[in-house]
Amino acid sequence: MPTTVPTTVPTTVPPAGLSAGPTTGPTLAQPAAPAPAPTTAGAADRTAAHGGRRRRVAVAGVALADCGRVDEATPYALHAQAARRALADSGLDRSLIDGLASAGLGTLAPVEVAEYLGLRPRWVDSTAVGGATWEVMAAHAADAIAAGRANAVLLVYGSTARADIRARRRTANLSFGARGPLQFEVPYGHTLIAKYAMAARRHMHEYGTTLEQLAEVAVRARANAALNPEAMFRDPITVDDVLAGPMIADPFTKLHCCLRSDGGCAVLLVAEEYVQDCRTAPVWVLGTGEHVSHTTMSEWEDFTVSPAAVSGRLAFERAGVTPADVDLAEVYDAFTYMTLVTLEDLGFCAKGEGGAFVQEKDRLPVNTDGGGLSACHPGMRGLFLLVEAVRQLRGEAPGLQVRRPDGSLPEVAVASGTGGWFCSSGTVVLGRS
Repeated sequence: MPTTVPTTVPTTVPPAGLSAGPTTGPTLAQPAAPAPAPTTAGAADRTAAHGGRRRRVAVAGVALADCGRVDEATPYALHAQAARRALADSGLDRSLIDGLASAGLGTLAPVEVAEYLGLRPRWVDSTAVGGATWEVMAAHAADAIAAGRANAVLLVYGSTARADIRARRRTANLSFGARGPLQFEVPYGHTLIAKYAMAARRHMHEYGTTLEQLAEVAVRARANAALNPEAMFRDPITVDDVLAGPMIADPFTKLHCCLRSDGGCAVLLVAEEYVQDCRTAPVWVLGTGEHVSHTTMSEWEDFTVSPAAVSGRLAFERAGVTPADVDLAEVYDAFTYMTLVTLEDLGFCAKGEGGAFVQEKDRLPVNTDGGGLSACHPGMRGLFLLVEAVRQLRGEAPGLQVRRPDGSLPEVAVASGTGGWFCSSGTVVLGRS
């Protein structure tokens, strides 16, 4: 089992013309201009140039925008800040970017975000399936690049969810509406957290999972966050602290639930021929999977099985690896039960054994940055999972750095996002080779 050690790495300083500070202007580096013409006649030519095979896809750059308490920036500014930092991290020129994936901001996302960033992409994706959005988008982007339909795709996100509530620009999300399928649940006050709480209770009933086991998820997340200087909450907590907190939705007390923060991040995916020009060694996209399950709770066949059971299987099959080959996992953790059931459904332990698994002392490293429970959670957090997984594989984690038993860097990581109330899932397997 891989070990984890604290480490400190220097902050990457962007080159001239790619300021990493907040911005109110709509550019990455210079005024908007059309992307350069492709170097070949089209996708067929790019495929032919690789002997008829699909191109490999690598993560070239990752970065966080300012996270935590960010009262002065706009969501657009956080998008730009994250994009500039990820581009600087890659060492590539912005003119290479011909694809953009964005969701959650603007009326015509990702058109508004592209305009703000000064980009004119030829490939776009605005898939919105909740927290799993970014893993699903990464899958789409990787397929597009592999098929020669794009060369470099930027995935970017930014949110001021905490600051907006603090400034009374919005209220907390108590409901996602009362139309369509939701009309059958809204009269009963069935909020998002209540849906997760109901699923957790079912797992406890079916498999004997305990409150202490669920609380251990929060305790481990906080222990990881304690080593991460970028995490929002770093003070240690105990199982007793979690159990003694104010009840939010039975069985979830406050510390079973994710925090609310501001923040943003970005990931740049590129075709294999551009890897030689990157600042760091590549992290390869080995396999992806996506799956949607339900939106109405009555249509969910089994509250103890998440859609990660399908997306994970597909991602591992396409990557040619098994859960036993994975050195670390970054999974969506809006609530403690999400971590437990996702680990089961990805195959790291058998169904019903998640409670015992999360209590194991030397188990698989999970949510090494502190996750949504302690590090940050500005909204659709799935993109942060990919950033942390890449940092771990590079050996650039800001706090807890996973190492294999022989001291070497991890080779394989999995990022698995969940959206809605276990409505959707996207899983991405990443590797150093």
